[in-house]
Amino acid sequence: MPDYAKLRTHESHRIVIEYDTGARIVGYLAATRPGSGPVQLIHLERATVEDAAGTVMETHDRLTVCPNVMTRFRRVEGPEGRDL
Repeated sequence: MPDYAKLRTHESHRIVIEYDTGARIVGYLAATRPGSGPVQLIHLERATVEDAAGTVMETHDRLTVCPNVMTRFRRVEGPEGRDL
């Protein structure tokens, strides 16, 4: 797992989290979680979620996100289709 501990040195600073799609999240880094060990979540204040063109899609007073690289996703609930 990559080491995101450097994020701790940027607490109270405005940061940009960029994604491979061009989307980004901009906000003030309020806290990293857990308090020690590998960073798994970060709390941002006054955050905006922007698309690749820089258009603000959402604004949040407080937002918790996972800064880590996604390794997979799977469906855990939802409608089941039939194979015909």
